[in-house]
Order: sequence, then C-alpha cells, then structure tokens
Amino acid sequence: MTNRRSFLKSLAGATAGISLASGSFAANQETRDRLGEILPKRKLGRTGEQVTMLGTGGYHVGWTTERDAQEVVEAALEGGVRFFDTAESYSQGTSEERYGKFLTPKYRDLIFLMTKSTGQDAKTVQEHLEGSLRRLKVDQIDLYQVHAIASPDDVDGRIKAGVLDYLLKAKQEGKIRYLGFTGHQNPYAHTRMLERTEDSDIFDAVQMPVNVLDQTYYSFAENVFQKALDRNIGVLAMKSLAAGRFFANKERFNWSTDNPVIPDNLSIKEAMYFVWSLPVATLISGNENATFMREKIALARAFTKYSEAERLALVEKVKGIAATGRVEYYKQKES
Repeated sequence: MTNRRSFLKSLAGATAGISLASGSFAANQETRDRLGEILPKRKLGRTGEQVTMLGTGGYHVGWTTERDAQEVVEAALEGGVRFFDTAESYSQGTSEERYGKFLTPKYRDLIFLMTKSTGQDAKTVQEHLEGSLRRLKVDQIDLYQVHAIASPDDVDGRIKAGVLDYLLKAKQEGKIRYLGFTGHQNPYAHTRMLERTEDSDIFDAVQMPVNVLDQTYYSFAENVFQKALDRNIGVLAMKSLAAGRFFANKERFNWSTDNPVIPDNLSIKEAMYFVWSLPVATLISGNENATFMREKIALARAFTKYSEAERLALVEKVKGIAATGRVEYYKQKES
C-alpha cells in the first residue's frame, strides 16, 4: 500500500508536464484543422510532437468488417483524433491496407501515423517496413516500433540480429521519423531494452499496458514509467481495458466472468480517466465500430484529471481481481 501510494504520487507531477490540456485546450496549441475541432493534445516525450490524448487502435481496424473499419476511421477523424496506430502483423497487413485506403490518401497531412514490426532480425524488419510503406501508401512513418518484445532474452536476440542497426539506417534514410518499442508480456523486457540502449538513447517512445489493474499485477507502470520519463521517452498506453476483459463477455477472445471490472466495480469513465491521469502521451483504444469510437472521444473531451487519492482508491477497489492475473491474461510471468 505504501509503495503503491508513493509510486502514484511520484507520477502526479509528471502528468502536468506532458499534458497540454486537461478538459480544455491549451492556449498555445492548434485547436482546429480543416476537418474540425481537434482533441486535446499532449507532448510525445522529447520529440516535440503534440499528439491527441486518444489514439485509434489498428488491431480492431484489421479484423472488423471493412465497412466498420472505414466508419471507425471516419468517426475518429470527425471526433478530432489525429493519432493512428497499426502494425504489419495486424490481420496480415489488412489493418495497414485499410488505412492506405480510407486514411492516408486524403488525410496524411493531418495525422500522426505509427506502425510496427515483430521482426526478429534486420532482414525481416526491412521487409516489414517496406511492406508497411507500400500498404499505407506513404513515404515516411512518423513512429516505427520494435513490436511485442517478450522477454530480456528476446531483446538481446533482436539487438544481436541487427534490428536496431537497421532501424537507425532507415531513420537516416528518411523512412522513419521516430523510433519506439512495444510489449505486453513482461515489464522486464522493457527495462532490458532501456538498459541496452542507455548509451545510444535511440528511442523516442515506449508502448505498454497501462490500466488500473496493472498497478497490482506484474506492473509495467511501476517498473517502466519512471525510467522512460527520466529519459524523456513518450509513454503510449495500451490495454487500458485489458483487451476487453474489463467487461463480462468478449466472444471473439473466448472470455466471460461473473465479476467484471466494468460495470460491477468501475465505470468505463473511471477506467479511462485513471489512465489519462497518469503521464501518458496518448491512450490507444481499439474499437470495432464507430459507436465505440465515439464513446471514447466523448470521454476524452470531458476529461478531468483524477487526484492521487482518487487513483489509489480505484486501484484498491479492484486489487483482488488484479491479483488473479486472469484479466491481464497477456502478461507472462517468468518462472
């Protein structure tokens, strides 16, 4: 309890440093573009970029119907979202292809575009990047990430196989603007990547699970947040609703529970506001239809920051559920 309270308190000041708006737009940021009003923006670490506090997740764009994917993209743009996430692995490139069809041809100048590679060696990552550029129909990726690192050994293997060397080369060639890395299985994979790149300091962003359960169970936030902030690396939040397992049922992922986090213990507003009250640059949200996308946009527009006491109360409320590890199923503790 004491350690958790100290951790949440230490992050309280950091949030103010990255947030350019909390419930309203800051005076010094662009509030509109040719599509309309933009969601509040936050700083993406050292990059100097300002990204919308809500991002569109590309995984769902890949597996939902093409019509729903188009409507999600259109709803996001209409609602002021300007951060778009995808990866070459999402539905074997379908997510990127749909962005290349519905997003980038008309709106590339308005958006911050991120994609990723699961490649284990330089040759594979090069193939992935070239394929992504082709499917997305762009000449440059804003943020390209080493995707889904699984363990310290996985990190060591990818570095040994030249992944980072190739990405630095691609960045020099102008194919990539910024570099990052992601993972959801093991926070110590993230800390290993930060350790291995301490001297080169090549990363601008890190993506990881950030939610109210993570504070209790095998926590990315406790192990990674401060290290990233100390190096001015932007934090991208994912799994903020634990890939749907905050709810009672998720048929696509064969999940059901009699004691769902939402609505039995928390509201969706509390779950998302908890994340936005931490020092994250953007919360990446996957939505398989436009209705879900609009719900998240409305929450972002009405956001007000939770206090340390309010955040801690939410953590304590669900700590029993968190401790089982069933909801955050994607985490894999090392034996």
